[in-house]
Amino acid sequence: MAEKLAMHGGSRAVPEGFIKPWPHLMEADREAVQEVLATEKITEQQQIQAEGLAQEWAEYMGVEYCIPVNSGTAALHMCVAGVGLGPGDEVIVPAFTFWATAAAVLHHNAIPVFVDIDPKTHCIDPDLIEAKITEHTKAILPVHIHGMPAEMNRILEIARAYDLSVIEDVAQAHGARYHGQLCGSFGHAAGYSTQASKTLSSGCQGGLFTTDDELVHQRAALLQYFGEIVVPGQERESQEYNAYGLGWMYRGDMFSQALIRSQLKRLDQNNALRVENCHFLTQHLSQIPGLETPLVPQECEPVYYNYVIGFDPKPLGLDISAGELRQKVQAALRAEGVPTGQWQRLPVPSQEIFQNRVGYGKGCPWQCTHSTVEYNLDDYPNATDFIASHCYVFDVNPPNDQELMSLYVEAFHKVMDNLDPVLDVDLN
Repeated sequence: MAEKLAMHGGSRAVPEGFIKPWPHLMEADREAVQEVLATEKITEQQQIQAEGLAQEWAEYMGVEYCIPVNSGTAALHMCVAGVGLGPGDEVIVPAFTFWATAAAVLHHNAIPVFVDIDPKTHCIDPDLIEAKITEHTKAILPVHIHGMPAEMNRILEIARAYDLSVIEDVAQAHGARYHGQLCGSFGHAAGYSTQASKTLSSGCQGGLFTTDDELVHQRAALLQYFGEIVVPGQERESQEYNAYGLGWMYRGDMFSQALIRSQLKRLDQNNALRVENCHFLTQHLSQIPGLETPLVPQECEPVYYNYVIGFDPKPLGLDISAGELRQKVQAALRAEGVPTGQWQRLPVPSQEIFQNRVGYGKGCPWQCTHSTVEYNLDDYPNATDFIASHCYVFDVNPPNDQELMSLYVEAFHKVMDNLDPVLDVDLN
């Protein structure tokens, strides 16, 4: 007799309260934040924590400059400003990413030009980039999505051929490596998010900007305050208070930075445990017909911001769409206690801001130049198919370990072995 599904009144595969949340806080993390609060002159901590984090992240990445900021979006905007982009400049962006990747381009009145993704890695497809390059193209902005490194060698080769800047979106890939080199150290500038869910977490919001280029750093730094030139180590009272450009007040806060600095000490350890968990899932879930587990190219060392699962009805002999199979299996898995879901539900170029060309002023950036950029949804079939057919398994982070992963595997087997009642459920 088949085991009764939780959605039909059976017992959950993953008991209530079994999953441990992220970020995983230890006593050292709490002490780091408490030390900030315990300081008699707390205002000094803003500079101490910012400069400390800047130095430590630059050392970890092996780069010259780092600026801690208040979000990953801010960090990416600083990258766009840093490499010298302006109104009407076109930037190559993957069609599947968090929309903030493209928003950072729009914030500087530049134009995102979307390229479809590789169906296996879900990063931007280098084979499709050159067809989107025009005389107005000034940069490529690859995203190391889900913690999977983009194909940087190919991207850099194209960038050199067309004299383009490369900005890396590393929001989900702290510590990931491509050919042994850390993601974020390839391009002219890189932006990282330290939002609560990220592999390097602030517990709330935050971001990091990095570059090896002094001029890129100088330009980016103007956005940190209000267009002021800020000299590290110099007291604010002794500075000029002269705005040399537009600024957005992107400065981060001392408490989240103290937590990031503490978490950074365990980043590689945490990543190793997350990778171990995900490899365990792949080992066991890849044996289940109808499921697609992540493909990892030999040159890539991903950090699995989330674990990606695809659904294919064909091996199961089902005459339904991959999207319908995903939706119904997801519902059954959630009932079993497995945290699954989707993240972006639309390719970025299909979102209203791009379909309606919402920008600054009278249609800027699109209509204040001679741009002929179009956002034809037929140009991004892989991104569209990925969203329909894939979902994420969350909470693969430490301190959760293979005990929890084993329960996830048990839940998948339970659901996939009882597909008939799963498919009979009306989700409307």
